[in-house]
Amino acid sequence: MDNFFFDFDNTLADSSNVAVLATQRAYTAKGLAMPTREAIVGYMGVPIEVSFAKMATVSLDDAALEDLFTEFRKQYQRAETTGITLFDGMAATIAELNQRGKRLYVVSSKNSVPLQRNLNQVGLGQSFAAISGSDMVAHYKPAPDGVVNLLRRFDLDATHSVMIGDAKYDIRMGHSAGVATAGAMWGAADPMAVKAEKPTYLLDTPAELLNL
Repeated sequence: MDNFFFDFDNTLADSSNVAVLATQRAYTAKGLAMPTREAIVGYMGVPIEVSFAKMATVSLDDAALEDLFTEFRKQYQRAETTGITLFDGMAATIAELNQRGKRLYVVSSKNSVPLQRNLNQVGLGQSFAAISGSDMVAHYKPAPDGVVNLLRRFDLDATHSVMIGDAKYDIRMGHSAGVATAGAMWGAADPMAVKAEKPTYLLDTPAELLNL
């Protein structure tokens, strides 16, 4: 493999607690029923523009949803300062892949602004050739837009490319984009759901990326 596309949350870095806390605080602040941790984790990998309406117990109009998104982003920025950490071995793996001349990208369901901020926070701000956030695609995961756009932009060979992610949505996106897929089992909240998508590779540690 020459081209590596990484999800961020729970693939590059462990951020599940931050997402759960920020989501629950946002719903509570807006007087809405607080989603369970299980519900929030189940939607990880899906942009908030899609998942938040589904987790609400009442119908929310566009204005109410935008207000909820704003509150979530505020709560997330508060919680992220101490709650996001790289998985063991990830920094060394990314450094080695770059040393080998591989091309690395991040394809995330979060907006590109907090995505870059989070990468900077964990020390990977300069480690990737480009990033793709939810604000940079016409269709969200599991649609292939994030990967396909980068393949076209950098004239990359799909047959030498792999999408790495912890959720079924990442694997579906990779399949749809025509690239290989790797289940990041070190961060998977629902390993069986990831395995059910039949990824090309199932990886237990970040270091195994060096064998692809």
